[in-house]
Amino acid sequence: MKRLFAMIAVLALATLACGPNFDVNLPTVKVGPDETVTIAEAAPDAKVAKVKLEMGAGNLTLAGGGDGLISGTVTTNVAEWKPTVTRDGDTVTVSQGNSDGGIPTNDVKNAWDLKLGEAPMQLVVKAGAYDGKMELGGLALRRLAISDGAASSTVNFADPNPETMSLLRYSTGASTVTLTNLGNAGFEEMIFDGGAGTYTLDFGGTLMRDGTVNIKVGVCTLTLLLPADTPAEVNVSGGLNTVNTEGTWTSAGDTYEKSGSGASRLTINVDIGAGTLTLVNK
Repeated sequence: MKRLFAMIAVLALATLACGPNFDVNLPTVKVGPDETVTIAEAAPDAKVAKVKLEMGAGNLTLAGGGDGLISGTVTTNVAEWKPTVTRDGDTVTVSQGNSDGGIPTNDVKNAWDLKLGEAPMQLVVKAGAYDGKMELGGLALRRLAISDGAASSTVNFADPNPETMSLLRYSTGASTVTLTNLGNAGFEEMIFDGGAGTYTLDFGGTLMRDGTVNIKVGVCTLTLLLPADTPAEVNVSGGLNTVNTEGTWTSAGDTYEKSGSGASRLTINVDIGAGTLTLVNK
């Protein structure tokens, strides 16, 4: 968390330095006593609910096993950051308060500890510079969209999704992102957009249906891990990139293939800038 807050400060300084009135005396976020908001939202009557989480800098822990639609706590020592909970029809939004009050410091606290229930849902997570730990295995996710800034994030699907996920989308910036057991996510289509970061996409688990993955990243280190029993085709395009392979792959031009005994197949299209792509047949 300290590293992320330091990154925010550096980015802010760089931005101001590009302007005509550079001032190193940046205002910082005013901290006070800890305040905890309890979240307890019942599932709606609709067949599919929508949950939106909107936060800035902080720590997010998200998992299943919750009561109702969403439950848990948010603890912060910045009064302006206290979240609000709104319900609009079948949509429940947990949104952080004003985050424009200055640059976060190491003594800022903004900890979101939330659990989702069993209801089928569409989940949207929008975050800034945060540390995220999400265990989404076993949740009934029809659609998932995560977007963040300078983040350190891990997302795992320990158990299979009981629903079909039409789209899994992850958009990030200069981040370290690790997605594991993506085979259990149950997606039909996956989109991953990234900038200059370190990204690991592990397609372990049980691939329940054919899936298409479209990846577009900049100057980064990207690792794709494919289980031995998952047949897959990886098509690579972009700038000056280096492709490394581990395990058994066949290649023809910019297309890499691996066989597998599984009935479902992955087609992965990678558009990468001046980075390194590592394909692992594990």
